[in-house]
Amino acid sequence: MTYVADANRYQSMQYRRCGASGIRLPAVSLGLWHNFGGMDVYENGRTMVRKAFDLGITHFDLANNYGPPAGSAEETFGKILKDDLHAYRDELIISTKAGFYMWPGPYGEWGSKKSLVSSLDQSLKRMGLDYVDIFYHHRPDPDTPLEETMSALDWIVRQGKALYVGISNYKAEEAKEAISILKRLGTPCLIHQPSYSILNRWAENGLLDVLDEEKVGCIAYSPLHRGILTDRYLKGIPSDSRAAGQSVFLKSSDLTDEVMNKVRVLNEIAAGRGQKLSQMAISWVLRKAQVSSALIGASKVSQIEDAVGALENLKFTAEELAAIDSAVRG
Repeated sequence: MTYVADANRYQSMQYRRCGASGIRLPAVSLGLWHNFGGMDVYENGRTMVRKAFDLGITHFDLANNYGPPAGSAEETFGKILKDDLHAYRDELIISTKAGFYMWPGPYGEWGSKKSLVSSLDQSLKRMGLDYVDIFYHHRPDPDTPLEETMSALDWIVRQGKALYVGISNYKAEEAKEAISILKRLGTPCLIHQPSYSILNRWAENGLLDVLDEEKVGCIAYSPLHRGILTDRYLKGIPSDSRAAGQSVFLKSSDLTDEVMNKVRVLNEIAAGRGQKLSQMAISWVLRKAQVSSALIGASKVSQIEDAVGALENLKFTAEELAAIDSAVRG
């Protein structure tokens, strides 16, 4: 059956200006880091992407090594594009990244021009695209001159392989320098993608100030802190959960009594706001004017629906913010 997008898809979503650019991102974006790889059920990923788009989520975020296995998330998304979303390509913001390990040898990771250009060529082929909307350098490279990495991003835009470029996981001073180089080259940095959540606030140590000063957008990944900021683990570790399995991203040892005591207090604050904890966590990230979008992951449609539902209550009282800070401090 041919997929036809919901005619009302833009009514429930909010869109935020990305820095000083002409781009507006959905307040909630969908990342394909997990659950869309070659080891996952295609129809489940397909259903989630279609539902996300029906809810007004126009931004889908990938990277060369997403899977597992590496590259398979892009292949899955490429198939979904071909099967369902090809008619809506001009309504979509599709991003990918390079910088983490992808293939053997000296050019399969980090930030050389050789690595970035080759990686994007591979990503475009896997997704069946002529261009991506945003291409990121995924992490700082301590050995390659930053001028080389940024000039590669500039060249990629001039070649028409990406419309915009961004950086991810750069600290404040690194980001400031990268933004300055790109500005000088004539290809402005559109966006920075840092991890950011109630329990992970490193971006507040100067980075958000830099992005505000430079008028660069921000999309926060892992706003649910790897799934900890949900009601999933309030009563223990379910046998079918990520923490109970072999995941390298969340282990049972991460769910200490100290962490879970904080989560229980935060859950009570969320209930007082009429939200699920996961919804409050997304609202909390979006309270910052610098944050253009919260980037979520999902394993089922209901999680996407809950995330979009967070937009119904984005305001916090001073008392609520103080209570959240007190809970985190323990």
